[in-house]
Amino acid sequence: MQRASRLKRELSLLTTEPPPGITCWQNENQLDNLRAQILGAADTPYEKGIFNLEIIVPERYPFEPPKICFLTPIYHPNIDSAGRICLDVLKLPPKGAWRPSLNISTLLTSIQLLMAEPNPDDPLMADISSEYKYNKQLFLLNAKEWTEKYASQQTRASKPLEEKANQSETSFANEATVRKRKGSSISKKEKKSCLDS
Repeated sequence: MQRASRLKRELSLLTTEPPPGITCWQNENQLDNLRAQILGAADTPYEKGIFNLEIIVPERYPFEPPKICFLTPIYHPNIDSAGRICLDVLKLPPKGAWRPSLNISTLLTSIQLLMAEPNPDDPLMADISSEYKYNKQLFLLNAKEWTEKYASQQTRASKPLEEKANQSETSFANEATVRKRKGSSISKKEKKSCLDS
């Protein structure tokens, strides 16, 4: 009973005041099965990536930490290929630092921080950890590549017509309407190139 009321409170707080770059919701209306998304922070190799996570809330929550894992592949020394995360707040003492006063919002913020600042001294992926320590450029390159491959939204082809009209978010159809209103004409060639992109 305590778990249900606490989770409802936490979820409503996550909905109304989510931490920057983090969203969380119930998966198929199951209170113990949540989904979250973390946006890769600026100036990190995960920038502009959208990372999906699964959160399984145990029966004994908040006395036991939720199990959180990445569903989106990520190139990181503290996150393995199965999406498991090496982070002390996700484990019970004495090995971990979980306390019942912590909540899902705090955990997701901690994971977001770990993404921005890996801990190569406590790795799950030894090879990525040594790469991070001794060949940072290669690590950044690989992490960026993985982000583009697995975590980026559909890469949209650049649309020069939209840029000219300063409407980066509008569709081609809206663009054509705006142009016609302004009295400019779009050649067939321009139309075709936009439709192809």
